[in-house]
Amino acid sequence: MPENSESESMKLIEAVLFVTGRAVSIDELAEASGIASKGYVEGLVKKLMEKYSASDNALAVATIGGKYMLTLKEPYASKVNSLAGAPEISKSALRILAYISRKEPMLQSDLVKAFGTSVYEQMKELKEKDFVKTEAYGRTKRITTTQKFREYFNVPKGQ
Repeated sequence: MPENSESESMKLIEAVLFVTGRAVSIDELAEASGIASKGYVEGLVKKLMEKYSASDNALAVATIGGKYMLTLKEPYASKVNSLAGAPEISKSALRILAYISRKEPMLQSDLVKAFGTSVYEQMKELKEKDFVKTEAYGRTKRITTTQKFREYFNVPKGQ
Protein backbone atom coordinates (compact mmCIF):
# COMPACT_ATOMS: atom_id res chain seq x y z
CA MET A 1 0.00 0.00 0.00
CA PRO A 2 1.45 3.43 -0.90
CA GLU A 3 2.85 5.54 1.96
CA ASN A 4 0.28 8.33 1.45
CA SER A 5 -2.59 5.87 1.75
CA GLU A 6 -1.06 4.34 4.91
CA SER A 7 -0.68 7.82 6.38
CA GLU A 8 -4.31 8.63 5.62
CA SER A 9 -5.47 5.32 7.13
CA MET A 10 -3.45 6.05 10.28
CA LYS A 11 -5.04 9.49 10.54
CA LEU A 12 -8.48 7.92 10.18
CA ILE A 13 -7.75 5.44 13.00
CA GLU A 14 -6.42 8.33 15.11
CA ALA A 15 -9.67 10.21 14.46
CA VAL A 16 -11.74 7.19 15.55
CA LEU A 17 -9.74 6.90 18.79
CA PHE A 18 -10.16 10.62 19.43
CA VAL A 19 -13.91 10.75 18.75
CA THR A 20 -14.90 7.64 20.70
CA GLY A 21 -13.09 8.65 23.91
CA ARG A 22 -13.09 5.03 25.07
CA ALA A 23 -11.14 1.84 24.49
CA VAL A 24 -11.90 0.49 21.00
CA SER A 25 -11.26 -3.02 19.64
CA ILE A 26 -9.43 -3.79 16.40
CA ASP A 27 -12.78 -4.99 14.97
CA GLU A 28 -14.41 -1.64 15.76
CA LEU A 29 -11.45 0.28 14.32
CA ALA A 30 -11.55 -1.80 11.13
CA GLU A 31 -15.28 -1.26 10.73
CA ALA A 32 -15.19 2.48 11.48
CA SER A 33 -12.23 3.09 9.18
CA GLY A 34 -13.52 0.89 6.38
CA ILE A 35 -10.30 -1.16 6.30
CA ALA A 36 -11.05 -4.84 5.69
CA SER A 37 -7.76 -6.29 6.98
CA LYS A 38 -7.75 -6.44 10.78
CA GLY A 39 -4.05 -7.34 10.72
CA TYR A 40 -3.33 -4.19 8.73
CA VAL A 41 -5.38 -2.12 11.19
CA GLU A 42 -3.48 -3.63 14.11
CA GLY A 43 -0.17 -2.77 12.40
CA LEU A 44 -1.33 0.81 11.91
CA VAL A 45 -2.35 1.08 15.56
CA LYS A 46 1.10 -0.18 16.63
CA LYS A 47 2.74 2.45 14.38
CA LEU A 48 0.46 5.10 15.86
CA MET A 49 1.45 3.99 19.37
CA GLU A 50 5.14 4.27 18.44
CA LYS A 51 4.56 7.69 16.87
CA TYR A 52 2.89 9.05 20.01
CA SER A 53 5.49 7.43 22.27
CA ALA A 54 8.35 9.04 20.36
CA SER A 55 6.76 12.48 20.05
CA ASP A 56 7.05 15.30 22.54
CA ASN A 57 3.37 15.81 23.36
CA ALA A 58 0.88 14.97 26.10
CA LEU A 59 -0.99 12.24 24.19
CA ALA A 60 -0.49 8.48 23.96
CA VAL A 61 -2.29 5.45 22.58
CA ALA A 62 -2.75 2.95 25.40
CA THR A 63 -3.82 -0.70 25.45
CA ILE A 64 -6.65 -1.41 27.89
CA GLY A 65 -8.13 -4.87 28.05
CA GLY A 66 -6.93 -5.73 24.55
CA LYS A 67 -8.49 -2.54 23.16
CA TYR A 68 -6.91 0.78 22.24
CA MET A 69 -7.59 4.25 23.60
CA LEU A 70 -6.23 7.74 23.03
CA THR A 71 -5.16 8.95 26.46
CA LEU A 72 -2.83 11.36 28.25
CA LYS A 73 0.75 10.70 29.28
CA GLU A 74 1.80 11.31 32.86
CA PRO A 75 2.16 13.84 34.50
CA TYR A 76 -0.47 15.54 32.34
CA ALA A 77 -3.20 13.01 33.11
CA SER A 78 -3.00 13.57 36.86
CA LYS A 79 -2.77 17.37 36.48
CA VAL A 80 -5.93 17.72 34.37
CA ASN A 81 -7.90 14.75 35.73
CA SER A 82 -10.31 16.99 37.65
CA LEU A 83 -11.51 18.50 34.36
CA ALA A 84 -12.42 15.12 32.86
CA GLY A 85 -16.00 13.97 32.45
CA ALA A 86 -17.78 11.26 34.39
CA PRO A 87 -15.65 8.24 35.26
CA GLU A 88 -16.14 4.90 33.56
CA ILE A 89 -17.10 3.33 36.88
CA SER A 90 -19.39 4.51 39.71
CA LYS A 91 -17.95 5.42 43.11
CA SER A 92 -19.78 2.58 44.86
CA ALA A 93 -18.51 0.04 42.33
CA LEU A 94 -15.00 1.49 42.62
CA ARG A 95 -15.13 0.98 46.40
CA ILE A 96 -16.15 -2.66 45.92
CA LEU A 97 -13.47 -3.11 43.26
CA ALA A 98 -10.78 -1.76 45.61
CA TYR A 99 -11.89 -4.22 48.29
CA ILE A 100 -11.87 -7.12 45.82
CA SER A 101 -8.40 -6.22 44.54
CA ARG A 102 -6.98 -6.29 48.07
CA LYS A 103 -8.62 -9.60 49.01
CA GLU A 104 -8.64 -11.51 45.72
CA PRO A 105 -9.41 -14.21 45.02
CA MET A 106 -12.44 -13.87 47.24
CA LEU A 107 -15.91 -15.33 47.55
CA GLN A 108 -18.97 -13.31 46.65
CA SER A 109 -20.63 -14.52 49.87
CA ASP A 110 -17.81 -12.85 51.86
CA LEU A 111 -18.31 -9.66 49.88
CA VAL A 112 -22.04 -9.70 50.70
CA LYS A 113 -21.20 -10.19 54.39
CA ALA A 114 -18.88 -7.17 54.29
CA PHE A 115 -21.08 -4.79 52.26
CA GLY A 116 -24.62 -6.18 52.21
CA THR A 117 -26.85 -7.21 49.34
CA SER A 118 -26.35 -3.94 47.44
CA VAL A 119 -23.08 -5.58 46.28
CA TYR A 120 -24.97 -7.47 43.58
CA GLU A 121 -25.67 -4.24 41.68
CA GLN A 122 -22.03 -3.15 41.82
CA MET A 123 -20.87 -6.64 40.82
CA LYS A 124 -23.12 -6.48 37.76
CA GLU A 125 -21.52 -3.16 36.78
CA LEU A 126 -17.98 -4.47 37.39
CA LYS A 127 -18.62 -7.59 35.31
CA GLU A 128 -20.26 -5.62 32.46
CA LYS A 129 -17.23 -3.32 32.32
CA ASP A 130 -14.88 -6.32 32.49
CA PHE A 131 -13.06 -5.29 35.68
CA VAL A 132 -13.84 -8.57 37.47
CA LYS A 133 -14.64 -12.13 36.50
CA THR A 134 -16.49 -14.76 38.49
CA GLU A 135 -16.61 -18.53 38.45
CA ALA A 136 -18.93 -20.89 40.25
CA TYR A 137 -17.56 -22.03 43.61
CA GLY A 138 -20.06 -24.24 45.39
CA ARG A 139 -23.17 -22.18 46.13
CA THR A 140 -21.35 -18.88 45.68
CA LYS A 141 -18.90 -17.36 43.19
CA ARG A 142 -15.17 -16.83 43.31
CA ILE A 143 -14.19 -13.28 42.25
CA THR A 144 -10.93 -12.14 40.67
CA THR A 145 -9.86 -8.98 38.85
CA THR A 146 -9.19 -9.05 35.11
CA GLN A 147 -6.36 -8.01 32.81
CA LYS A 148 -8.41 -4.91 31.92
CA PHE A 149 -8.45 -3.95 35.63
CA ARG A 150 -4.65 -4.25 35.84
CA GLU A 151 -4.12 -2.21 32.68
CA TYR A 152 -6.74 0.43 33.49
CA PHE A 153 -5.41 1.06 37.00
CA ASN A 154 -1.76 0.31 36.08
CA VAL A 155 -1.50 -2.50 38.63
CA PRO A 156 1.27 -5.06 38.01
CA LYS A 157 0.15 -8.69 37.96
CA GLY A 158 0.36 -10.34 41.37
CA GLN A 159 -0.21 -7.17 43.42
